[in-house]
Amino acid sequence: MLANNKKLAILSIASIPLVMTLGNSMLIPVLPIIEKELGISSFQVSMLITIYSVVAIICIPIAGYLSDQLGRKKIIIPSLIISGIGGLVAGVASVYLKEPYFMILFGRMLQGVGAAGASPIVMPLVGDMYRDQQEVSKGLGMIETSNTFGKVLSPILGAFLAAFQWYIPFFSFPIFCFISIILMLFLVKSPPLKSEKLKLPDFIKILKGIFSREGRWLYAVFMIGGVCMFILFGVLFQLSTLLETDYKIEGEKKGVVLAIPLAALCCSSFMTGKYIGQDQQKMKKITVIGLAILTVSISVIAFSEDIYILLSCIFASGIGIGFALPSLDALVTEGIVKEQRGSVSSFYSSMRFVGVALGPPVFTLLIKVSHLFLFLFNGFLALVIFIVAIICLKGREKLNHTW
Repeated sequence: MLANNKKLAILSIASIPLVMTLGNSMLIPVLPIIEKELGISSFQVSMLITIYSVVAIICIPIAGYLSDQLGRKKIIIPSLIISGIGGLVAGVASVYLKEPYFMILFGRMLQGVGAAGASPIVMPLVGDMYRDQQEVSKGLGMIETSNTFGKVLSPILGAFLAAFQWYIPFFSFPIFCFISIILMLFLVKSPPLKSEKLKLPDFIKILKGIFSREGRWLYAVFMIGGVCMFILFGVLFQLSTLLETDYKIEGEKKGVVLAIPLAALCCSSFMTGKYIGQDQQKMKKITVIGLAILTVSISVIAFSEDIYILLSCIFASGIGIGFALPSLDALVTEGIVKEQRGSVSSFYSSMRFVGVALGPPVFTLLIKVSHLFLFLFNGFLALVIFIVAIICLKGREKLNHTW
């Protein structure tokens, strides 16, 4: 059982993925409103999600390396400050500029820089805090649950705040960041790293060795994580637009509808974190089951545009992704030694951000072909990662290092 102080620390750390998820996903129900208010295209408005993720992709490996060398908190707290400033820049531009689009993009870029040094460092920090791998899995399950709870809360909160003014979600983000900063400062003690710092060439050499030995399953985890986030964010973006344009469901009602599949993801993530422990066989099995559910549910959507079938299948796909993500998190965090954990997990986080970045704009382009083509394409992607999981993921009963 976790000690009380470590419970508080985990809850405090869990606030970071929650806040970072709010900073991105909270905009999804607001994007159609922003499109109308600014007079921009659907593709342009999707860039508000994409630019955040692209910048994060570039910065995450740098943040991971620095966290291995300098310490986790020394990277996380300044990153939260930068994220908060980015939200403030976007909000102020929305209020005071006649044509604020590019300044909002700049604010979103700052948020992406901050996100790179915050959420991805959380996984290695949890791994650092515990020697017992069972406790690491429980902690990571809580982190992934917090992440997915943020996704559940985001559409409801985003739609609620935008009901007052469309730019209010930008101003709310610095407040959320401030709360996380306070929690991190006073309730989280980052475990000390080795006093001897590796030079960059030596560090790169070690990373090459890790990927040489462990590349098969690591690359599989990266690919699966990226595709899951691609499908998730693409579907949410498409659903948000569809609810407003075809079904005239707007505001808080739309937020609640969007939250339903995300609630499924949140619950399945929480249960998976408690179930898998440090057993790789369980991690592989639950990931394969989750990806099978994802493949079937996304493929079924291709053959029907009925709203109830659509929502039911998206609900099922949320369950499937929720089964997969905590297992992938645990494989990366527990399978890599502490000194390189931040850097390796940062590559995994980068691939997830690649999925987030590509989802909305690619869905926007593919839906122009047809509904059938869009979802068959994504069903095929889900099938590919299902096969990759069966072939490439490790399946030992206990995690162990090979170096």
